[in-house]
Amino acid sequence: MGLLRVKRDLADFWNLLWEAALGLCAAFALLNAFAPPQDLPWTPLDLSAPLGQATRAKVADFELSRSAAPPAEEVTAVTDACLALLREAGVEAERADDRDDGGFCVVRGAVRITGGAVTPLAPGGLVMQCPMAIRYVLWDRQVLRPAAEAAFGTSIASVDTYGTYSCRRIYGSTEPGARPSEHARANALDVAGVTLADGRRVSLTADWDGDGPTGAAGADFLRRIRDGGCDVFATVLGPDYNVEHDDHLHLDGAPRGLCA
Repeated sequence: MGLLRVKRDLADFWNLLWEAALGLCAAFALLNAFAPPQDLPWTPLDLSAPLGQATRAKVADFELSRSAAPPAEEVTAVTDACLALLREAGVEAERADDRDDGGFCVVRGAVRITGGAVTPLAPGGLVMQCPMAIRYVLWDRQVLRPAAEAAFGTSIASVDTYGTYSCRRIYGSTEPGARPSEHARANALDVAGVTLADGRRVSLTADWDGDGPTGAAGADFLRRIRDGGCDVFATVLGPDYNVEHDDHLHLDGAPRGLCA
């Protein structure tokens, strides 16, 4: 009688497991059928799709380890996969040379956007970490261009910047204990403003307060691209954060996150 009960309990257990597995398969199928792909962590990253719940995690898949210097083979494999994603999205990009200026100023697996379906950066030829390039393309397509159309009814000719790489600590501090800047890894971009297709320029220096040449539309546009950047980049800092950012938006792909 005891053996029969054990067999019956085992059968009930396996039936329960089977039903649970069927339920999971059904839920998985429903998610694939009805949930937006950008919200599903197992679907490929699409740089033309709207931003989703899983977008940040998918971009992070292309990050190189920070805990130790990754082997050259890993750097090549990860960066090649990142470049392939950019090119599939119509963005022309090339691998940039690794750089080691000593200490924390080391750049590995960086790329250079050279053209294609992306708003040009000015000056051109900027080197940045490949995941940072992905973030820039997403920001350009999902935030920057729609904001320009909404505010000015035109497109953007270029994004005007103060660059990406700089071997320094945050805020240019000379204190040994100060945290290294993400610029020291070419993992940050400082945006000073944009030049519109009709020749007008929108800059943080002139237009953040709404008193510049583009008026209230310029101020609204700059805040929209700042706020939208928080959905793409890890850190977004602007004039509302401190005086060091009065003339630019700092965008980076750091492990930590701050939007201000």
